[in-house]
Amino acid sequence: MLKGIANFFHFDELGTNYRTEFIAGLTTFVSMVYILFVNPNVMSASGIDKGAMFTATALATALGCFLMGIIANYPIALSTSLGTNAFFAYSVCVGMKVPWQTALAGTFIAAIIFMILTAFKLRETIIDAIPADLKSAIAGGIGLFIAFLGLNQGGLVVADKATLVTLGSLHVGSTWLTIFGLILTVVLMSARVPAAIFISMVVTTILGMVTGLIALPTHVVSSVPSIKPIFLTAISHVTDINTLQLWIVVFTFLLVTFFDTTGTLVGLAKQAGFIKDNKIPRIGRALGSDSMAMVGGSLLGSSPMGAFVESSAGIAVGGRSGFTVIVTGIFFLLGTFFSPLLGVITDQVTAPALIVIGILMANALRDIHWDKFELAAPSFLIVLGMPLTYSISDGIALGFIVYPISMLAAKRGKEVHPLMYILGVVFIIFFWLLNE
Repeated sequence: MLKGIANFFHFDELGTNYRTEFIAGLTTFVSMVYILFVNPNVMSASGIDKGAMFTATALATALGCFLMGIIANYPIALSTSLGTNAFFAYSVCVGMKVPWQTALAGTFIAAIIFMILTAFKLRETIIDAIPADLKSAIAGGIGLFIAFLGLNQGGLVVADKATLVTLGSLHVGSTWLTIFGLILTVVLMSARVPAAIFISMVVTTILGMVTGLIALPTHVVSSVPSIKPIFLTAISHVTDINTLQLWIVVFTFLLVTFFDTTGTLVGLAKQAGFIKDNKIPRIGRALGSDSMAMVGGSLLGSSPMGAFVESSAGIAVGGRSGFTVIVTGIFFLLGTFFSPLLGVITDQVTAPALIVIGILMANALRDIHWDKFELAAPSFLIVLGMPLTYSISDGIALGFIVYPISMLAAKRGKEVHPLMYILGVVFIIFFWLLNE
């Protein structure tokens, strides 16, 4: 049986094994488990029951991981996307005063459109149309973005009114826990120690509990909150989407999710070494997996889903097949029963991993033709735009708008795929509508 599973996931072809895939899946889980707590907290601002959203997040993540692992055989986890959940809760529900039930219906409709676009291979066509330089910029930009997330979550970089960002306080114990984890990870990675990131997370967690910086769990097992308050709510409120304003909301859900998950897929595929001749093998299956996950997630009551950048943690420790995220999905299901234990995985534990992963992903920047300004300019805007706008899709938009302009100015307009011209215009309209 084990041999059959290994053959199904092409272990030999991908140069991996059960031990590596298990550690990679567990590492990915540890790196992204915070979503179980962050998503319910964000979504509760809309009025959604926090306990129900906790369970929905776990189930939707497990579903997405299983779909991606089995259908596409990629070590890329799917979960509720950060950014779109904030847009859902704060912009749509709080800002526009749209009931959360109606917003869920909007998510469901966007998911159906998402699946249709995938079925007609439009998303696959767009990915193939993106030039290699911009693909490398997306991968490198995501690296800087998640490194910035790690620096901020770990307390090393904080907001500042005068300078926008500044060095965090070194008089805070939790910041030193981050520094310890970062130094340990760098040492282990430099020494080529297998599973360095995972080992560092475990040691940092233990140190945090010993020093009292991480609270010990009061109990181990808890009951699973009911999903009933939000399950299938999206379908019963589809008819609520009946105004131009709400259709703009649907369009925004669609566009942000489209490029967030597409950009992340490209970046992670680049990190894993899957891209050959500017093509991503099995990309159609990967896109089909995430579109089905988005539909399933909306029915469970989740905000829009997409590929998770923290999958890079599992890839960094050797995950190369879909078995990696099968393991991740199983841990998310188990996590619903052992939620008190998950509380020990604090930001200070995951921050060093994110920073180091950012270093690894920045490697893609070497493939950009920096000596050709018409390619360097849009690539730079993508790379810099992602962390500074705190959005993968906004960073992509900046680069995609400038790319056809710079290529035309360099008299290389004929080399630009027609879709890139269309996307440039679409993103201009998107920015205009989003800032209405």
